[in-house]
Amino acid sequence: MNNDDFEWEEKPELNITPLVDIMLVLLAILMVSTPTITYQEDITLPKGSKTKKLAQDSMLEIRVSANRKIHIRDQVYEFNNFADSFVLFSKNLDKNLDIFIRADKNLKYEDVIYILKVAKESGFVKVSLITSS
Repeated sequence: MNNDDFEWEEKPELNITPLVDIMLVLLAILMVSTPTITYQEDITLPKGSKTKKLAQDSMLEIRVSANRKIHIRDQVYEFNNFADSFVLFSKNLDKNLDIFIRADKNLKYEDVIYILKVAKESGFVKVSLITSS
């Protein structure tokens, strides 16, 4: 027996199709899952930072009670003259401020829309209604 007897007729070929299929599936999984990954890093802010004041000053909440009393921060306004009072109150405020309207569920729809309309006509861009879940 010599070495020529063991020589194969066919040369073996490397089949990489299963490897490519697996890599494409892994790539698809990575592409789908990457946008859902969120990172949270806990940091300790130095004392005296103004983060609490900034959060409060970046939004304004308007609360309307069932008896149509309107509360903004520590002030109470009457429903009938709210439009004039709100224009005077908001003349020095930034118009990009977030306005949140929280109204009692027993109020008429048109009363809540009136408050929304007054806030919009005063020049505020970001006005939202808050509902309870």
